[in-house]
Amino acid sequence: MSGPTSTNSPRGGSISDDGFFAFDGAEALLRAWGGGLKPDPLLTVSEWADRYRMLSSRAAAEPGRYRTKRTPYMKEIMDALSPGHPAQRIVFMKAAQVGATEAGSCFLGFIIHQAPGPALAVQPTVELAKRNSRQRIDPLIEESPALRDKVKPARSRDAGNTMLSKEFAGGILIMTGANSAVGLRSTPARYIFLDEVDAYPASVDEEGDPVSLAEARSLTFAHRRKVFLASTPTIRGLSRIEREYEASDQRRYFVACPHCAASQWLKFERLRWEKGKPETAAYVCESCDAPIAEHHKTAMLEGGEWRATAVSVDPSTIGFHLSALYSPVGWLSWERIARAWEAAQGSDEAIRAFRNTILGETWVETGEAPDWRRLYDRR
Repeated sequence: MSGPTSTNSPRGGSISDDGFFAFDGAEALLRAWGGGLKPDPLLTVSEWADRYRMLSSRAAAEPGRYRTKRTPYMKEIMDALSPGHPAQRIVFMKAAQVGATEAGSCFLGFIIHQAPGPALAVQPTVELAKRNSRQRIDPLIEESPALRDKVKPARSRDAGNTMLSKEFAGGILIMTGANSAVGLRSTPARYIFLDEVDAYPASVDEEGDPVSLAEARSLTFAHRRKVFLASTPTIRGLSRIEREYEASDQRRYFVACPHCAASQWLKFERLRWEKGKPETAAYVCESCDAPIAEHHKTAMLEGGEWRATAVSVDPSTIGFHLSALYSPVGWLSWERIARAWEAAQGSDEAIRAFRNTILGETWVETGEAPDWRRLYDRR
């Protein structure tokens, strides 16, 4: 049997009988073409963030490459948002400024780059959705080359990229406010990010609960959907995020005492300091009673783990709670927390803000003081 023959190509190379080009660089071209046919490796959300996410100085206090190890407690939360994780609904009741919104942005970036599909991101109002798009989503795309190649700039003709809509191959990200019923029921969504749900209105345009309206968009995707609800809580009995968390498996982040290795989750009543001297603040281990200086926190966070403390009403829902006591070194310090508590004394509104934004817990409007307050008063 004779071997393959070739003829001259009009471009100056040759073409073999089996149709392949025979010219300098052909193998490299074929390798590149073949590589383009391979799907991107399916990473977890945290792996994707560490590999591809860049933080803009417009939106982050620490610009540069995103590092999950800076906030180790976010790793399990982000990975639960990955397609390979069985959870469908991820609930995060948290203090302010612990990295939740950035984790939500990583979730959206991962969708665009690794697992495209219809996505919905909801802020309390349409105006806040516009602001979030300008301050977080646009920098997310512009500063991360992997995303910049997927989403055309808004100035391009027929880009499909507007302030509240970002089109990409295989999907679209719609951003809206919880005060817009039209926005909430505009499109099916496999992925949903509901940010600061306690600031949502009780009902939107007389059509009902905005969270329920938004989640209804994901039901056709069944077990493949991902819904991320995150918020600082507000008032006991009215708080959406507390209600969702209490119906979940109620995970807490356990860390080890550097002195006795006892594992525990951090509670405000165990943060101690000399009255009038917040700079002396230290955390007292619940097992050995030794004071833990804040410089130990980095190692404690790196070695920490989430543990469920309840059984979820719905097995497909998992929940996480985190206070600012876990804030990484260089962010909100224990000294500043102690100082904020002392400054809040005498004002119910200030104490309410402290509970909501620093402890990530609800405020009790009336009735008997909660256990944490009685314990603190006995210090």
